[in-house]
Amino acid sequence: MTTQELIAQIKEKKSFLCIGLDVDLNKIPPHLLKEEDPIFAFNKAIIDATHHLCVAYKPNTAFYEAYGIKGWQSLEKTIQYLNTNYPEIYTIADAKRGDIGNTSTMYAKAFLEDLAFDSVTVAPYMGKDSVEPFLAFKNKHTIMLALTSNEGAFDFQTKEVNGRELYKEVLETSKGWKNSENLMYVVGATKAEYFAEIRKIIPNSFLLVPGVGAQGGNLQDVCKYGLSENIGLLINSSRGIIYASKDESFAKNAALKAEELQQEMATILAK
Repeated sequence: MTTQELIAQIKEKKSFLCIGLDVDLNKIPPHLLKEEDPIFAFNKAIIDATHHLCVAYKPNTAFYEAYGIKGWQSLEKTIQYLNTNYPEIYTIADAKRGDIGNTSTMYAKAFLEDLAFDSVTVAPYMGKDSVEPFLAFKNKHTIMLALTSNEGAFDFQTKEVNGRELYKEVLETSKGWKNSENLMYVVGATKAEYFAEIRKIIPNSFLLVPGVGAQGGNLQDVCKYGLSENIGLLINSSRGIIYASKDESFAKNAALKAEELQQEMATILAK
């Protein structure tokens, strides 16, 4: 999916919501555990109930890898279901990969070719040759960690390097990489005050923003500093939507939570 296609979908749905499909078998409705594939059954119900309210889904691969080959099969079925039934939806493999060049190439093939995701998250610590292999795929995006919402983010990301915070150096440096127009960035919602500084460096790039909802991030604050001319935001909510309830109406309740965010986004876009 191209950036322009994503922007068009955002405008059509009046939403820049991304729903995280982080499936924990201990948290899904008990009646689904009787299914042949409980993870896929859960995802399918959530997707069918919420696809008109969001523009993207983001499975965190750890929640699938934890269940071995069956988990990977559930992930494959989920992405195939999305690509077949809702091809307009933007898909993100939240895998946080990043290794030496030939290894990164294989990671990129796994997620962008074999599983056919639209994008994959990567860690930039190993530098240019660990990220550029992901950027080589046409009409695919690489979403690079920039400033995360966890407590440990302050261990490195905000430390000064030559008088400038490290995350700013990462942003600035990445702009010079080959096919950098295919880059997006992860910026945590709990650090809304940083968005103004980030937009000075990457004014038009899309930002994937986790942390709204269960992690305490505020949508209004993020949009105040983070919206760009082309919208430029994908706001992710996972637990706050998919685990809205554990009864048999879980998908309907998830849709209600998603609609609350979508309506707030529609109001913001109308201003």
